Amino acid sequence: MRVLITGICGFVGCQLALRLREHISELDVFGVDNLSRPGSWLNVATLQHCGIRVLHGDIRCSSDLASIPQIDWVIDAAANPSVIAGVDDRTNSRQLVETNLGGTINLLELCRERTAGLILLSTSRVYSIPPLAAVKTHVVQDAFVPTTDQLFPPGLSPLGISEDFSTASPVSLYGATKLASEHLALEYAEAFGFPVFVNRCGVLAGAGQFAQPSQGIFAFWIHSFRERRPLRYIGFDGGGYQVRDCLHPTDLAKLIAMQLTQSTVGKPRVLNVAGGRDNSMSLRQLTGWCESRFQRMPVGTEPISRPYDLPWLVLDSQQTADVWNWRVETPLTAILTEIADFADQHPDWLSLTSGEVR
Repeated sequence: MRVLITGICGFVGCQLALRLREHISELDVFGVDNLSRPGSWLNVATLQHCGIRVLHGDIRCSSDLASIPQIDWVIDAAANPSVIAGVDDRTNSRQLVETNLGGTINLLELCRERTAGLILLSTSRVYSIPPLAAVKTHVVQDAFVPTTDQLFPPGLSPLGISEDFSTASPVSLYGATKLASEHLALEYAEAFGFPVFVNRCGVLAGAGQFAQPSQGIFAFWIHSFRERRPLRYIGFDGGGYQVRDCLHPTDLAKLIAMQLTQSTVGKPRVLNVAGGRDNSMSLRQLTGWCESRFQRMPVGTEPISRPYDLPWLVLDSQQTADVWNWRVETPLTAILTEIADFADQHPDWLSLTSGEVR
């Protein structure tokens, strides 16, 4: 089996390339990356050392994909994964759309031409913001939890957001590009008869992640503590009680290995793949963990919330568990410890992966 991974030099793409070979014998995995993200070049040597080919190319440019050899599957891990992409001061809206949507279109055409399957890595950010922002919460042990005596919107429960939850606008520009990519992928699969899976992921985290506050918050927070850099609780009155779930790429790779090798007949095409309620944590709880691992450090506050901020964003992956017999196996504490150990070994990681000059 020959598998192409786009964005292979990013954290998730690199981890999937390395982990999938542990599950699938005689797997020929290679990838393409434009190496535009600071730090992505660090993964080139790691991949090549393991015998994994890295092609320099940009999925926004269809000619860069023309020379790709025959493939059986594409795993699309190339994206700008920030919810504030296109509206921050680092990217613009056209760049976001061209990468996250235009790139997917080029990959769908590649799959059509080669009769190859596609696994699209999507996001929890395709779910509608207003009803999630309106959910009543209260604080338990320094973290927001949904108040149980309320009428939950369809697709939401104390266990998290299911695949049936609304995807109505607004979902952010980032979420909209991923949702549009999902719809196109499903339509291409129906029209041209190749398999497609859409895996909506929560926060993915682990050692070696390019730590940035808008993309890899768990890694960013831990590395910032280790390097004694200033941190702030933003929004929700500055309490730091906002909660996200966390998943290690090792667990994602186990699901993808099954999707690549087992029958796709009758399987739902859209799945939540996330750490869930049991693998979730607030920023204030994460601060407590960091203080127990490193030394205490004051955290600032910025009480005013930003447009896309949510108090509690946890995915319910029960459908994935039922259909694929998949479970989260890497506990959150193990993920945090792995990141902290890596931070001890790489004390300048934030500088290396942020592109800053110091």
